[in-house]
Amino acid sequence: MSMNGSTPPGFARARHNPHLANMPQFDDAADALYDKSNLPQKASGEGILLLADGGRYEGTLFGAEGFGEGELVFTTGMMGYQESLTDPSWAGQILTFTYPLIGNYGIHGGKSESKAVWPKGVVVRHAMDDPDHRDSIGTVSELLQAHGVPGIENIDTRAITKRVRELGTVLCIFGPKENEKEMLERLQVMTSPELSDLVDLVSIDEPIILNPGAKDDLGEPLPRIGALDCGVKYNILRNLCKRFEVVWCPPDIEFETLLEFEIEALFCSNGPGDPAHPGKATSARNTLARVVSLGLPVMGICLGHQLMGLASGLKTYKMRYGHRGANQPVVDLKTRRVYITSQNHGFAVADPQHGMLAAHPSGATSPEGENLHGYDVEVRYINANDKTVEGLDVLERPCFTVQFHPEASPGPHDAEPLFDRFKELVETHRRGGS
Repeated sequence: MSMNGSTPPGFARARHNPHLANMPQFDDAADALYDKSNLPQKASGEGILLLADGGRYEGTLFGAEGFGEGELVFTTGMMGYQESLTDPSWAGQILTFTYPLIGNYGIHGGKSESKAVWPKGVVVRHAMDDPDHRDSIGTVSELLQAHGVPGIENIDTRAITKRVRELGTVLCIFGPKENEKEMLERLQVMTSPELSDLVDLVSIDEPIILNPGAKDDLGEPLPRIGALDCGVKYNILRNLCKRFEVVWCPPDIEFETLLEFEIEALFCSNGPGDPAHPGKATSARNTLARVVSLGLPVMGICLGHQLMGLASGLKTYKMRYGHRGANQPVVDLKTRRVYITSQNHGFAVADPQHGMLAAHPSGATSPEGENLHGYDVEVRYINANDKTVEGLDVLERPCFTVQFHPEASPGPHDAEPLFDRFKELVETHRRGGS
């Protein structure tokens, strides 16, 4: 139980809708902190962070005991650390927070983006041990302990960020200082996490209707859509459930099974890893292409955007250090409006005219592909900083994608109306329009 005696809230989805009943329940990563009697031992003592390019940083361990190893990346958000830690898109990575104080307002029940903590390790300047917020149920360290994720603090995160910006994302490992020799040996044989099927790691296995019988304010049934889970965030599902009856689907669901649910549109989520991986990401890409061919409305976010790019015959590539944070400016080329957006991705869709922008030194890219759905696409959104592709419109089809996160929690919320754009496309299609 928590300090205020409440029970774990789990994942709340569109509870304002009075027409919902018998909804399935799902866990929130923070639920583990309502009973701390079984928390594993907190890591302590001197630690060391080793980079594959020879970088070496000393610090202090916290979170769970053990080694943290993966691809070192950074995020620039000043808040929202709980949402970042529980975002499945971070799977396989070592997450560095550039903001120097992490954990000031603690961990809150029902505010996570999934049921787990996904980074393989966490690097901060200072992890707050005594958070100050009336709704806090624990610390960042306790959340990491509960989910078996190690952390290291008292690290010069500014130096790490500069190094990553110069050299691109690099592999790394951290752990107890006395194990430096063992960590060096492990680092020498470490492979990139994106070689694994990370989408398989973070997605559900069976389809389930999230809000059966969902209706609008007038009591009319909401349109039913399918949501391909490549590592979906809870707040995406919340936004969809406000507007649709949602069938939460695994990324490799059989196309015929998907159609048996009588969906009127398809959504494809964010997720980790290389969009060109031959595993479940490719299954989702093929499903997207077939649904576009059918003429059903489609919306994709982040990895879903990249998969649409691949399905449209465009290439994807690894970025130098990606876009990770809550302050990325995006330009709508049609309206010239600029949105401040939340983003978390290390791959991008190549621009049809300008090719790979802000590419990683490794030159990692997808192989040449074909347009699987047969319709042209145009770039609708670009990043104001590096001009990389941030969104696509499929011509002659009610389909669009964005690289950024319109559902961003805790913010910014500039792009949230894009869910309404999707709703309008679905309603127009329902009325027989195009």
